[in-house]
Amino acid sequence: MNRRVIPIILLLTAWGIASCATVDEGTQSETSLIDQSQIETIVSANPFDYQDYATVLETYVNEGGLVDYEGLQANREQLDRFNRSLGEVTPEVYNSWSEEEKLAFLINAYNSFTLESIIDQNPLKASIREIPGVWKRRKFFLTQTEKTLDNIEHDVIRQEFNEPRIHAALVCAAISCPPLRNEPYLPERLDAQLEDQSEKWIASSHGFQIDRQNNSVAISAIFKWFGEDWLETYSTEEKFAGSEREKAALNFISQYVPPEIRTYLAQGNYRINYLDYDWSLNKQN
Repeated sequence: MNRRVIPIILLLTAWGIASCATVDEGTQSETSLIDQSQIETIVSANPFDYQDYATVLETYVNEGGLVDYEGLQANREQLDRFNRSLGEVTPEVYNSWSEEEKLAFLINAYNSFTLESIIDQNPLKASIREIPGVWKRRKFFLTQTEKTLDNIEHDVIRQEFNEPRIHAALVCAAISCPPLRNEPYLPERLDAQLEDQSEKWIASSHGFQIDRQNNSVAISAIFKWFGEDWLETYSTEEKFAGSEREKAALNFISQYVPPEIRTYLAQGNYRINYLDYDWSLNKQN
């Protein structure tokens, strides 16, 4: 993505320098170097107001990406207010935004509407797949237009942005999904946030597993469902195993693993499997 230089980056740079002075190198991700009050300042400086959504995520999503759905269901006013605001943005305003502003807005909308879909169920369902029409028929207002979750993901995000890392950020409320981030995606931090999400996803047992003793590699079923999304950026002539789509997926994965594992993957001497997908609700116990 093209990254636009805006005044807020000066504040981020200053905060990063001050924070790094007290943090051992490599011990925390870039996102953890910014405390909550600083995040609130960044949120308030955006062309779209994410403050309600930031409070919801901070309050009801833990560090592991699991959600307190019962608590959110009992106190849903801020989520509902935020979701209404997504529909109030005019197409003209949306079209005036940068690529980063649009993509952050759409990712946040998808995840927030998914939260709404879950807490609209009483009692809560054990899986999002138990909600009839949750992806294809249930409609939300986004930029003054009715959209389904599938419209947002497949007809807008995947069609208009060459950004396969969105699959580490869009969360369908299942255990095998990448973890839900407990802060909004923000345009001026979007690249760093997507990098952090990708790293966390690949490091988890739901994203990537390797069994070198049995020469076997297992990857998320997301790479099977949407494998073409990695082709434009990650196609490779290296000897990764599998089809062209699988080679591209493994090339992507290799960016987030230790060098010795990347070397092993690039040699291609292993079988590829897809991990079983756990559709259980990503809820806190």
